[in-house]
Formats: sequence, C-alpha cells, structure tokens
Amino acid sequence: MKSSANILLIYTGGTIGMVKDFETGALKAFNFDELLQNIPELKLLEHHIDTLSFERPIDSSNMNPSYWLQIAEIIDEKYEAYDGFVILHGSDTMSYSASALSFMFENLSKPVIFTGSQLPIGDLRTDAKENLITSIQIAGLQKNGKPVISEVGVYFEYKLYRGNRTSKINAEHFQAFASPNYPPLVNSGVHLAVNDAYLWQPNHRRKMKLHRGLNDEIALIKIFPGINRSLLEHILAKEGLKGVILETYGSGNAPTQDWFVQLLKKTIATGVVIVNVTQCTGGSVAMGQYETSTQLKKIGIVSGKDITTEAAVAKMMYLLAKELSPKVFRTIFETSLRGEMS
Repeated sequence: MKSSANILLIYTGGTIGMVKDFETGALKAFNFDELLQNIPELKLLEHHIDTLSFERPIDSSNMNPSYWLQIAEIIDEKYEAYDGFVILHGSDTMSYSASALSFMFENLSKPVIFTGSQLPIGDLRTDAKENLITSIQIAGLQKNGKPVISEVGVYFEYKLYRGNRTSKINAEHFQAFASPNYPPLVNSGVHLAVNDAYLWQPNHRRKMKLHRGLNDEIALIKIFPGINRSLLEHILAKEGLKGVILETYGSGNAPTQDWFVQLLKKTIATGVVIVNVTQCTGGSVAMGQYETSTQLKKIGIVSGKDITTEAAVAKMMYLLAKELSPKVFRTIFETSLRGEMS
C-alpha cells in the first residue's frame, strides 16, 4: 500500500503565512519557496509536497467568488497530478470558502483541506505548525489506494470538520471553528482517529466536475427586534436581486405583522427566492412548528433546515447561477447536495 502521497499546498493569504519583519515589526507574507526552512518538521513527513502561492496573497476579509474560482481552477488543473490539496487561508472567511468549493466541485473524490492559524507561523506560540502539518497528514491518508477523505474539510486545533458545516466562533482562542450540527471527521490526538461513519462517500465511477458559475446578486438579512418596514423595502427593492437569506429566530421564527409577511410575499412573486436559516449557532429551521413561522411556509419561503449561514450563502450563489425555476430551486436547496444539511 502506498504510504506517501503527492500534496499540493496552496497559499491564498492569511495569518498562517505571515512572518515578522525584524526591521519594522510588521507582519508580511513569507516566501513559500522557503517553506522547508521555516518548518523543518515538514521534512519528516513521508509525503511529497509542492507549493503554490497566489501572486498577491490576500487578507481573507477580501475573499470573494472570483478568488474561489481562482482556487478551484488551480485544483481542477492539478487534480490528476496530486492525491490531496491543502489550502492555507485566513480564518475569517474560511467557512464561506470551504462551503463554496464544496458546491463547485461535483463528484470530488480527493481531499481539499482548508487550514490557517490564529498566530503567524513565525510566532513562538503559533498554532500554525500543528495545523499545517496535520492538515498535510490528513490530506495524505490513503486506504486501499484511495484517499480516506474525499471532500472539502476545515482543519483547526486538532479537529477536521466537513467544511460546509463550519462557522468561525472565536477570534481569540486557538479553537476558532465549530461544527454544531455535524461531528468531526477526524480527531487528532496521539493518533489520527478517523470517524469513518461520518465521511462523505463519493461515487468513484463519476468524473469530478467543476461548476464555475456563481451568482452573487443576493442579500443576507438578520431579523432583529424592531426591524422596520422602510429598511426591508429598501433592501428588497434592489435592482437585480435574485435571492435572500433570512436569518430568523430559533427554529425559523419571524415577526407576524401583516406588512412583514406581505412584503416577503410580494418579493417572492417577483421571482426572488428567499431562504430561511436560523441565527442560532446550532439547531435547525422547522417552519410551521410555531405560529410565527407558519406564515413563512405558506408564502413559499425555502427552509434552510440546519444549514449554516456560510453554506447557505455559497449554496444560493451556486444554485442561482443554474437559473432554475423557483419550484426546482426550492426542491434542490432543501436537498443535501454535499452533506451540508441533515
């Protein structure tokens, strides 16, 4: 059995690749050609590692669909040459990027692992080394000549999660991510403990396909006590708007005032799709469970079930580009495509 794998490391930017300039004290991106000098431990890995960096590494706050496509194109182009891919990415928008790539790649049968760090790689107490080394090890895991992981994951602080199930929950702790509605795929301790029952099972007979289209004509609206009519009217009247993600309370509850329901109904009648997700960290939308969500169900709002907001954004962009009818959009959105909802 082949124990070594060919891994491609893609640096997009973010804290993990920063080193301190000793003259100015400022953080700057380090040269990834010198990766082995910075992390000599990588020489101990049995895997062959190649590195590739964005020409201009970006702060992940500037991440957008055109960069998602850039990452996806690299993987698509190099897909046959490598057994696994590790993407170094800023943590702030990592869950969005991991979700987006999970939808863009259909029939993915190799690991695409996102990782990053809370402290720069040159910092004495950095979490970057562990995150990077273990991500490479996980990307290189093979069984019977096939990768153990065949999906997009996020690895941070001893856990690999399904990427489209994650949210960043902490800006201070090393444990920056959580996957409240789905268990970790791998726990890293003395050994790598793979939770086989939770892994995505690809169809190896089907060829991997990259979907390049994403439509970002969407709005994300968080409901709050006192949200007013003029604000909502203003947002929903945006020219070219195609979809809205509505972050509601609890299990999908929202105000029952007539103006609120009628405004949403009128918006849906224009062909705009509206998806209901919960603003709670964990749990699921269950429209109709309470009176405060029965109206939403009646007017044709799509249930996001237990999808994260990050995955809902990515899935909506992906599906809107397909130009489906509202009925078909609803059916597909409410179906789990890449394990993003239960």
